[in-house]
Amino acid sequence: MKAFHNPILPGFYPDPSICRVKEDYYLVTSSFAYYPGVPIFHSKDLVNWEQIGHVLSRPSQLPLDGQRQSQGIFAPTIRYHNGIFYMITTNVGEGGNFFVTATDPAGPWSDPYYLNAPGIDPSLFFDDDGKVYYHGTRPAPEGEKYSGNWEVWLQELDLETKQLIGEPVGLWRGALRDVIWPEGPHLYKINGYYYLLISEAGTGHHHACSIARSENITGPYVGNPGNPILTHRHLGRSYPIVNVGHCDLVETQNGEWWAVGLASRIYGGYYRNLGRETFLLPVKWEDEWPVFSPGTGKLEMSYRMPDLPETHPKFQDACEHFEDEQLDLKWTMLRTPKEEFYSLNDRKGYLSLKLKPQEITELDNPSFIGRRQQHINFAASTAMEFTPKSDNEVAGMVLLQSNEYHFRFVYTKAGDKKVIKLVKCVGGMEEVLNELPIDASRIYLKVEALGQDYSFYYGMSPSNYQPLLKDVDGRILSTDIAGGFVGAVIGLYGSSKNAPSDNKVHYDWFEYRGL
Repeated sequence: MKAFHNPILPGFYPDPSICRVKEDYYLVTSSFAYYPGVPIFHSKDLVNWEQIGHVLSRPSQLPLDGQRQSQGIFAPTIRYHNGIFYMITTNVGEGGNFFVTATDPAGPWSDPYYLNAPGIDPSLFFDDDGKVYYHGTRPAPEGEKYSGNWEVWLQELDLETKQLIGEPVGLWRGALRDVIWPEGPHLYKINGYYYLLISEAGTGHHHACSIARSENITGPYVGNPGNPILTHRHLGRSYPIVNVGHCDLVETQNGEWWAVGLASRIYGGYYRNLGRETFLLPVKWEDEWPVFSPGTGKLEMSYRMPDLPETHPKFQDACEHFEDEQLDLKWTMLRTPKEEFYSLNDRKGYLSLKLKPQEITELDNPSFIGRRQQHINFAASTAMEFTPKSDNEVAGMVLLQSNEYHFRFVYTKAGDKKVIKLVKCVGGMEEVLNELPIDASRIYLKVEALGQDYSFYYGMSPSNYQPLLKDVDGRILSTDIAGGFVGAVIGLYGSSKNAPSDNKVHYDWFEYRGL
């Protein structure tokens, strides 16, 4: 029996939600303060996924001004009903809970319909009597007796007015007594029961999935005596897969049940540079309750393929030459752009970045284009053409966890000489790890990571790299040091450091590959 390997979406793709339309599957994940927002993927076999767009691809849909890396868009849910796709989510720093619609999942999607709904992690349920229900998580109405004392709640949604109607109803507070952060709720109706699947205990090490059911949409909900139905918190901090949870269920056209969920791979100790990734696991039903990962109860790195026609992903060259009219969908930027700062047409076959005054250290939209780190061991390299005209002008590569935790591998001017240097930023405090004089209009940069050892190289040709600094500790790129909810992103950068500039940096190509 052929097997697949987890994660199905490696790298920073957390909080997955899935829906099926006949023989097609669609999946979305959180994007936080990155733009465009909510990447959306398509698959025929649940294993091989192709990104088809972003749900939130216009500034009018995604105001992110001033938001930290781990603010912005939380926990989207995707659903399909009567020819229309619905994506509902939270913009935690601007507007709160909202949904958008589309007839084509690749877009365009509507502008947001904002809802007067407290809390986060919204989902939608379409009942067979025609009613539609919003459900999410909110602080307990009696007040937070302790941090995380929240509840899952429900209210009817009128699709004509795009507003909540009727009275809100509290549904469930999780399987454990005094549980914290019941969140990520999803409702399903199966064989006459309403099933409420949630996560609880927070999205860190103690993350867990629990489930309850009721014969009525408003409850009372009775928990599964086997709860939690999925967790790794009891396996210890040395187990290679941690913080498992935030699942969504899907039934295939062939009657199989599967779940997508998030988890993290630790390496170099309890560190998670890759962030929370998307995994796939089988589900079976016993005694009218779901059993996740039957036989082991753990999220495994490998399972048999689903009983679906296997598809093969499109070939993607590890090296991008910037020859298309648009950037590949894997690329992302920080916060909502107010102007065009990059071009694929200034010089054909190059990605050109304006040197904006904004810096990567600021909660702004810097001149930065990045992609997710997706491998524990990887190499990333680029060819850059750039002539700094002043000490303020810098360009190069950034390995980014947040504005306060990152590495900047840049070329700049220092007085009357030009230098290549590596800057480490930890908690907003900067340290130059190494700096060497170099004078060239075209420079090759490369970063290699073997576990938590990151090495930085430069050269005048791609066959003659010299080390600037080797075996730098990369653990600052983990949320376990930096905090927050995102994973590491590797990208291309240019800045004039709060000074006006008409200068640009041109990137000939960018290569990323696992080692």
